[in-house]
Amino acid sequence: MASHFRLINDIPHYLALMRFEKPIGSLLLLWPTLWALWVASNGQPSAKFVWIFSLGVIVMRSAGCVINDYADRNIDANVDRTQSRPLASGALQPKNALILFVILGLIAIVLLLLLPMRVWPWAIPAAALTIVYPFMKRFFQAPQLILGLAFSFAIPMVYVAHDKAFDAVFWIMFIANTCWVVMFDTQYAMSDREDDLKIGVKSTAIWFGRHDILVIAVLQTACVCAMMLIMIILHLSHSFMLSVCIVAGLFMYQQWLIRKRERQACFQAFLNNGWVGAVVWFGLLTAF
Repeated sequence: MASHFRLINDIPHYLALMRFEKPIGSLLLLWPTLWALWVASNGQPSAKFVWIFSLGVIVMRSAGCVINDYADRNIDANVDRTQSRPLASGALQPKNALILFVILGLIAIVLLLLLPMRVWPWAIPAAALTIVYPFMKRFFQAPQLILGLAFSFAIPMVYVAHDKAFDAVFWIMFIANTCWVVMFDTQYAMSDREDDLKIGVKSTAIWFGRHDILVIAVLQTACVCAMMLIMIILHLSHSFMLSVCIVAGLFMYQQWLIRKRERQACFQAFLNNGWVGAVVWFGLLTAF
C-alpha cells in the first residue's frame, strides 16, 4: 500500500522528467512531422497517420527527455537552472528513469506496429539517435547536429509510410529541418553557454564562438530559401508565400533578440521557433 501511495505522489516528478510542463520540445518535433505528412500526401494525409505520428512525437520526445536527464543526472546537479530536475534533486532514482524509458519505448513500439511494416526498420536509427544524443555532448563539438538528425527522422518515416520516393523535396525538407534544429538549439545553448563552459559540456554556441549570431543568420536564410524552393517545385499556392514572409520576419525578430547574447533573450528566441513551425504548417494547409 505504501508503495502504491508513493507511486501516486511521484507522478508529478515523472511528468517533470518527461517535460510535460514544457511542451515546446514536443511542438518543435511535431511541426516537421506534420509538414512531411502534408507534403507526402499532397495535402491530404489520412487521419490515422496524423494521430499515430503525432502520438509518436509526444512519446519519443518524452523518452528523449528521460534518457537526457539520466545521462546528465550528475551534471544537472551543478547547474542552477537544472538542479531541481527529478534525478538531479534526488526526487527520483536513476533506475526509475530507466524503467520509465523502457515503458515509453514499449508504447512507441505499439504505435510503430500500427504503421505499415516497411516503416519498422526506420525506427531503429531514430531510436539510436534519441539514445546517443545526450552522450554526444561529452566529446562532440556540435551535438546539435545529432539532435537535428533525430528531430528530422520522422520525415523519412512519413515518406516511407506513404510509399513515396525520397525525391528532391524530401531532401530539401530534411536538410532544411536539420539546419533549423541546429539553429534554434544553438540559441538555446547560447542561454546556457556560461554553465556549459563551467562544467565542460560542448555545444555549437561554444564552437561557433563570436560567429554564433552570423552562423544562425546563415542557417535561417537557408531555411527560408528551402521553403521557397519547395514552394516552386510543388507549385504551391501563393498563400504559402505569406508563410515564408512571416517566417522571415520571425527570424529577423530572433536576430534582434540575440543581438546582445543575453541569456533570457536567447531563450526567448529559442521559444519563438514554436511559431515558425506552426506558420509553415498553416501555410501548407491551404497551399495544395
